[in-house]
Amino acid sequence: MELIAHYGPALLRGFGMTVLCWLVGTACSVVLGLVIALAQRYGPAPLRWLLVVYVEAIRGTPFLVQLYVLYYGGPAFGLRLEALSAGLIGLSIYGSPYFAEIFRSGFNAVPLGQIEAARTIGMSEFAIIRRILLPLALVSSLPALVNFAIILTKETVVLSTITVPELRYQVDRMITETFRYFEATLALALFFWGLVEFVSRLGRWLESRVTHYMIERR
Repeated sequence: MELIAHYGPALLRGFGMTVLCWLVGTACSVVLGLVIALAQRYGPAPLRWLLVVYVEAIRGTPFLVQLYVLYYGGPAFGLRLEALSAGLIGLSIYGSPYFAEIFRSGFNAVPLGQIEAARTIGMSEFAIIRRILLPLALVSSLPALVNFAIILTKETVVLSTITVPELRYQVDRMITETFRYFEATLALALFFWGLVEFVSRLGRWLESRVTHYMIERR
C-alpha cells in the first residue's frame, strides 16, 4: 500500500501519456496507411515502386532502431525533435505500412463486379472509393485493424528509451528507487492488460456496428 500511495500518481500520469501516444500514433498511422494503400492502388508506377520500398524497409527493421535513427540521428540531417514528438512520429511511421497492407488486403477482397457495375452507371472513382471500396474493405479489414492497434499499445513501451515519460519510464524509475521488481512489473502488466481489454471490447463493438450498418444498407 505504501508503494501504491507513493508511486500511484506517477504511474497514472505515465499511463495517461501511454494512452495519448497510442491514440495519436494509431490515428496518424491509420490515416497514413490508408493514403499509402490508395496510392498503391491508383497511383502511377514510380510512386507505387517507392511505396513498396518504404513498406518493406519499415516492416523489415525494428521499431527501436527506427526510433533511434529519428531521435538521435535526426540532428545530423538538421532534424531536432523533442522526445514526445519523435515518439509520436516514430509510432506513426512504424504503424503505417502494416495498416497499409491491411487496407490493401481489404481492397482486394471487394468483389470486382461491384466496382465495374458502379463504373458502368457512371460513378466517379472518388464516389466508388467512398461508397463501395472503403465500406466493404472496412468490413473485412476491421478485425486485423483492431489486432494491430492492440500491438501498437505494447510498442509504446519502447518510447521510454528516448525519455518519453510514459508508463514504462515511470515503472523503471520505481524499480531504480525501490528495487521492487515484481511489484513494478506487475503494475506495468495490469495497466497494459486493462488497456488491451478495453481496445478488444471496443473492436468487437465496432465490428457489430459495422456489420449491422452493412445489413441495413442492403
